[in-house]
Amino acid sequence: MDFRALETFLWIARLGGFRLAADRLNTTQPSVSARIRGLEEELGVRLFERSARAVALTPKGRDLIPYAERILALKGEMEAKIGDPAAIQGTIVLGVVETIVHTWLPRLIERLAQSYPALTLELDIDITVNLLRRLIAREIDIAFLMGPVANPEIENLPLGTYPLVWLASPGLALPERLLELEELARFPVITFPRSSRPHTDLETLFRDAGMRPRIHNSSSIATIVRMAADGIGVCALPRQVVQRELDAGSLRILRVAADLPPLTFTASFPHASDTALTRAVSDLALRTANEHAQPAD
Repeated sequence: MDFRALETFLWIARLGGFRLAADRLNTTQPSVSARIRGLEEELGVRLFERSARAVALTPKGRDLIPYAERILALKGEMEAKIGDPAAIQGTIVLGVVETIVHTWLPRLIERLAQSYPALTLELDIDITVNLLRRLIAREIDIAFLMGPVANPEIENLPLGTYPLVWLASPGLALPERLLELEELARFPVITFPRSSRPHTDLETLFRDAGMRPRIHNSSSIATIVRMAADGIGVCALPRQVVQRELDAGSLRILRVAADLPPLTFTASFPHASDTALTRAVSDLALRTANEHAQPAD
């Protein structure tokens, strides 16, 4: 049986179309059609009902899904356990939040290149809410995001927790002493987009204290850092992503009598991933994140 045909079948079933599957597999729609035609001829059944507007699984097509997932998962496990990692080929679409981009992602990419030189990475840098949507839609294979993802079809591996520190430009001339929350509320607070967990946590913190500061939103950590360094307002970010600015003196850490919840990250991927490569990449990310969290000697 042609493994490529089984993989193609699963992607059509997940994405709901031959063209979408062709895009996901970096091939042509005629090639996808040929693979499915061959698989149907081999099994002697129709797997899809095709119409001008949609593609739908037949009852036999629905029955095939768990068998195809198990066959491809076993194939991937065999390749990972027995085969030469240098010979493993494929493409992993990796969704990553910017906090991880600014910390240990470069080290992970370096290690993946060493362990799986024939592996192709496609990186999608975005906020958690967008990555989660694409992960559930199977448009990405693994997401490094703020988790864990509360979805029974998604598996989560912990990638660590990042405490947040309050930051401001020295030019704001805030006192060195312990600050009350109301003193911060005099300035705009710069944070992530409204749909994000940090934004919700920040609003809750101030609302519970009876305050409504001006809040500026950005999906880019680099923009948040620049706005804070320029004295536009205060922000709360993991220390790891602003160490350069702290060393340069363009930002300083504020002592505030109110803490925000830390950011918790996971490597999240579907339980029914096609190959062991997805788990291998996630496991390597877990080791890399843990090493990054260890204090330097």
